[in-house]
Amino acid sequence: MTRSEIFGTLPDGREVTRYVLEHPGGARLEVLDLGAVVNSYRLVGEDPSTEVVVGFDSLERQQAAASAYFGAVVGRYANRIANGRFTLDGQEHQLTTNEGSTTLHGGVDGFSARTWQVVEQDESSITLQLTSPDGDQGFPGELVTRATYRLLDDGFALELGATTDAPTVVALTSHLYLNLAGGGTVEDHLLQVEADQYVPIDAASIPLGRLDDVAATPFDLREPTRIGDAVRMDGEQIALAKGIDHSFEIRGEGMRTVARVECPTNGRRLELVSDQPALQVYTGNFLDGEWIPASGQRLRQGDALALEPHQHPDSPNQDWGRTAVLRPGEQWSSRMEWHFA
Repeated sequence: MTRSEIFGTLPDGREVTRYVLEHPGGARLEVLDLGAVVNSYRLVGEDPSTEVVVGFDSLERQQAAASAYFGAVVGRYANRIANGRFTLDGQEHQLTTNEGSTTLHGGVDGFSARTWQVVEQDESSITLQLTSPDGDQGFPGELVTRATYRLLDDGFALELGATTDAPTVVALTSHLYLNLAGGGTVEDHLLQVEADQYVPIDAASIPLGRLDDVAATPFDLREPTRIGDAVRMDGEQIALAKGIDHSFEIRGEGMRTVARVECPTNGRRLELVSDQPALQVYTGNFLDGEWIPASGQRLRQGDALALEPHQHPDSPNQDWGRTAVLRPGEQWSSRMEWHFA
């Protein structure tokens, strides 16, 4: 069953609509047309104690935290592009920058700030579409993007797709924040990432252009590891990011498990499945108590975990052995699934 209601009105007059998808088994997924945001996923209906996604109970509070991209589909290019520029087919493109000299998650007015149009919906899915014009934030080509959320028997899936009328770069992802305890810290959560290598960064969180082995580092998450232990380990990379905010090279190809999370206090578990080559792990390092989510508890450092399947950061300027370029006649696509137990 799908229902909708007005979530609020933005200062520019745009109404934001909340769409609620309910599974016959009791689960409840809440999606906003603003940013194609997942604002809530409750394992059982309206019961707030079963919430596993960090979201907000009002548009005002959601917008106050917009700079952290809670639950949004981010793009046109997820993560960071160094110096806000890249060269494609011999032409340099200058982008808007919103993190010093860096373009983060699409720039000043990225996809997370846009109103997406609902183009399809049924009892178990909803599809939203966004058209990004040529030159948007400095990116070439008109990009037509679709995001389809679909209820599964044990969770939900997101299918992303994009086409262009001119050569461009594209890499979208979901910036979903998780807390399997429903609130408070995630430091006791056990995190496992299917990766033997990670991407080291500089002081601006830009990749150093190489992959390092995770062995004997805080990034060795090949076995279930308490998050609080990992982020307190010694190491320059942990100090630079004030925790983990790094991209991992996921083993294998195609749809496969990329990460697992478990909350020991309640036994809840998550298995994240994706077809993307990499996964950004962010341990909520810069949450400082400014924002209040639907749980009513101010978000402090380590109160949320983001797992973002994606291309590696700065791919248009790096040589990762794969391309971020999309050309006319091609289809860019990505699928990710969140399975809960």
